[in-house]
Amino acid sequence: MTPAEFTLLLVAGIGGGLTGSIAGLASLVTYPALLAFGLPPLTANVTNTVSLVFSSVGSVLGSRQELVGQGPHLRRLIPVAVLGGAAGATLLLSTPADGFHKVVPWLLGFASLTILLPRRNRPVPAADARLQRRELALQGTAIFLIAIYGGYFGAAAGVVLLAFLLASTGAPLPVANANKNVILGAANMTAALSFVFLAPVNWAAVIPVGLGCLIGSRLGPAVVRWAPATMLRVIIGIAGLGLAVRLGIQAYD
Repeated sequence: MTPAEFTLLLVAGIGGGLTGSIAGLASLVTYPALLAFGLPPLTANVTNTVSLVFSSVGSVLGSRQELVGQGPHLRRLIPVAVLGGAAGATLLLSTPADGFHKVVPWLLGFASLTILLPRRNRPVPAADARLQRRELALQGTAIFLIAIYGGYFGAAAGVVLLAFLLASTGAPLPVANANKNVILGAANMTAALSFVFLAPVNWAAVIPVGLGCLIGSRLGPAVVRWAPATMLRVIIGIAGLGLAVRLGIQAYD
């Protein structure tokens, strides 16, 4: 690896970590950089997943303020995300990618539009144990499906998860984003662990991309904390729509 290639991947990692911890769009930056580095698609995909483990670590460390009091809720959802991540990794290593790639642009486009819609304050529901169990089951199912995609490819899985958390929990953007980072991080780490043993990870590329992701992701939660929430939602939504169009062109070309 030349110094110029190392620098390119490091900068891509910083950009990926920053955008990933804010909007869940890390792969929009890091995956093309790995392809430009000369890696074949499967190797670039699994190398990207392993590198993004460092983004998860940095984003969670940066989100500690927003995660206060979220522990009980997250402890119920993290096992679901772990199972989804493992299922996604298994799919990637055993099935062709065509089916997922044709569905993802529509899913991402819908999620991006959801983020762009004006938000209303949700009324606090009555303390009904059956209703709470039903909502938790529905939330767990949705997170399991999103985690499968996160373990399988992951491009913009964070946008989809962020849109779901904003719509289903009514949490402020910084809190929803912090929860997204933890849940998707669990799915990503599970998939990455599988790839370490079963897939062709390019470790020379992991070093600069992972280091950059750690730096960028540590800064992202601070941006979400202090930037105007409406402005951030618009930026995330528009970026997600742009990526949906791009992925749609690639999938249906």
